[in-house]
Amino acid sequence: MGDRVERKAYAKVNLGLDIIGRRDDGYHLVRMVMQQVGLYDVLTFERSEEPGVRLQLAEDCTIPDIADMPLDDRNLIVRAAKAVLEKHGITAGLTITLEKHIPMAAGMAGGSTDCAAALKGVAELFETGSTEEELAELGVRLGADVPYCLMGGTALAEGIGEELTRLPELPDCEFIIIKPSFGVSTKEVYTAYDSQDPDAVEHPDIDGMVQALQEGSLEGVTSRLGNVLEPVTVANHPEIRTIEACLKEIGVMSTIMTGSGPTVFGILPAGTEDDSDVVPDIPALQEKLASEGIPAMIFLTTQK
Repeated sequence: MGDRVERKAYAKVNLGLDIIGRRDDGYHLVRMVMQQVGLYDVLTFERSEEPGVRLQLAEDCTIPDIADMPLDDRNLIVRAAKAVLEKHGITAGLTITLEKHIPMAAGMAGGSTDCAAALKGVAELFETGSTEEELAELGVRLGADVPYCLMGGTALAEGIGEELTRLPELPDCEFIIIKPSFGVSTKEVYTAYDSQDPDAVEHPDIDGMVQALQEGSLEGVTSRLGNVLEPVTVANHPEIRTIEACLKEIGVMSTIMTGSGPTVFGILPAGTEDDSDVVPDIPALQEKLASEGIPAMIFLTTQK
């Protein structure tokens, strides 16, 4: 039995996000095509002589608002760790160190993926023998995206996000991801969505996207990118349209907002990073956005 475990927690984007109804308890029924990307946090789990669960931040976190992150029971990492320990009657102390790189409140499942990594990492450290299905049962109580973050890859998520179907991998491509400095409230976005005229909502072609994945057609996927929450978020943050316009100028195949926003991503053909004639000039893009009053973090990565 080891004393230390390290796990990476990968971010996600929504290639397609549709809302098809709402349960009596207020949860929205969704159909989403989820894609893991190469941007990740690192979590380290270590046994401790001090009882309880302690979460601390690594020195090399790269997001600017890290000081706003709670390190107590309000954090999903702590709650996930305690859930595993309590389920298996483990009383040993635990220290978790988080190296944070995924922006917070960005629509990239940063909290959910850290939660999933905590479920796996604590189970591995204490050798509980937990299956992914067992961890998913714990995870869905903490967040609807957690079961997907446990699975990873490319998947169709239905129900409230916990009914998962693994899909063929997205054809090779690269993602340019832009997180503007402002944030949005997921609750407020969903509330505004519910207040719309249902007949005015333009729903993405999720079935067509699934078929394109099955056919291995990247163009078939990118031509169907869609998110029913984007118009709601854009109504309060038109900067999202400016970001998309900038991405189109540098030649992305398509661009869309992920989750409830405000992060926007564009998809580029594979090999961008190796082709000096195609690779985006990230500093120039940041400068252009800043001149439009949109300071932002920009990431160039691949699918995971």
